[in-house]
Amino acid sequence: MKTDELVAMLARGNVDVAPQWVEGRFVVGLGLGALVSGMLMLASLDIRADLAAAVAVPMFWVKLGFASSLMLASLLAALRLSRPGISIGRAPAAIATPIAALWLLAITTLVTAAPSQRLALLLGESWALCPWLIAMLAAPIFVGSMWALAGLAPTRLRLAGATAGLLSGATATLIYCLHCPEMTAPFLATWYILGIAIPTALGAVLGPRILRW
Repeated sequence: MKTDELVAMLARGNVDVAPQWVEGRFVVGLGLGALVSGMLMLASLDIRADLAAAVAVPMFWVKLGFASSLMLASLLAALRLSRPGISIGRAPAAIATPIAALWLLAITTLVTAAPSQRLALLLGESWALCPWLIAMLAAPIFVGSMWALAGLAPTRLRLAGATAGLLSGATATLIYCLHCPEMTAPFLATWYILGIAIPTALGAVLGPRILRW
């Protein structure tokens, strides 16, 4: 939303707004971005061959739970940041909780593991590619998230941009879980979070430029 459009809307007084207009923009932006990201994953990475067996492993659901909860928490933050004058509320705590829980599980796993196993638990087999693959899958979702915010009225532009990046990274991670064979908490707590941090940092940099009224 541009400044002159907002001023004109406020000058008219009470203006009818379609119900769930803000949520609708995010549904469209995220939905299209996730669809493109899913197609990109299928075209370049494919779904892991042992997915049917993986769903019986608790850590597979830990991965999905981490990504899902982080996605929902960042979506809540983005929705609140898209409205001027609205407090961000408990969104930061909701974002921090799954990250802290995963780190705690990772530390516990490393402390209780044999010293000779710790490096393998941390690096897995795909540490060098994992963050970049998540960032790649996040790109179309990032575009959709920024489009959704740009059509609304965020006032904290850097924070809103970072939140859009976090949202895109978490959503991309959820999609990436269908491909990634890694199942150890130290790996996830390091390389998944690093992959999510890439679009988050990009959003913080680009937010003031893209989201400016």
